[in-house]
Amino acid sequence: MDVRPSTGASSPSRVGAARVGIGGPVGSGKTALIEKLIPAFAERGVSLAIITNDLVTIEDAERIRRSGLIDPDRVAAVEAGACPHTVIREDPTLNIAAADDLEARYPDVELVLIESGGDNLASTFSLDLVDWWMFVIDVAGGDDIPRKKGPGVLKCDLLVVNKKDLAVHVGVDLEKMEAAARSARAGRPTVLTNCRTGDGVGEIADRIIADVLFR
Repeated sequence: MDVRPSTGASSPSRVGAARVGIGGPVGSGKTALIEKLIPAFAERGVSLAIITNDLVTIEDAERIRRSGLIDPDRVAAVEAGACPHTVIREDPTLNIAAADDLEARYPDVELVLIESGGDNLASTFSLDLVDWWMFVIDVAGGDDIPRKKGPGVLKCDLLVVNKKDLAVHVGVDLEKMEAAARSARAGRPTVLTNCRTGDGVGEIADRIIADVLFR
């Protein structure tokens, strides 16, 4: 299913699968994280569906569909047609409709992952859309990202600092970057990952299960 921009009122209160948002700048590793989370959730017995958001393409959805990790029909694509903020925060109608459709077609789905189109540090999710959300940044983007205290970094339920393996190659002190993140977030959870290898992804899956599925 591919969804293109339209107008409409917000969805009413719902009962169904948990919905988790994944935001972050372009290239931070959001899609790579999803590709590692799919088998992690499968190992934990969690039935999954996925929604990706892009400006005017469905490239991320097609990448996941071709991965062989999940039934391609369980992957929906939303074309935002505007700033990615629009469809995850200001008017999440398109994503709500896409998630409702996936749940209707696959009643066994327990968790819907909703990936935002790549955006800056101000990207946040509407709680009308998701129950819990994470924000992905990467070490190569600079160790000053946590100190800039963007809304995505501060407001997310879980901050993911990806590409930790690159720290030694880009002059980043990983321990200081992690400390700055924890300080900016007043101790709220931060996980360091290498989504190419899957390092740290199991911890994220376990947190989602504990905080969202079984809270």
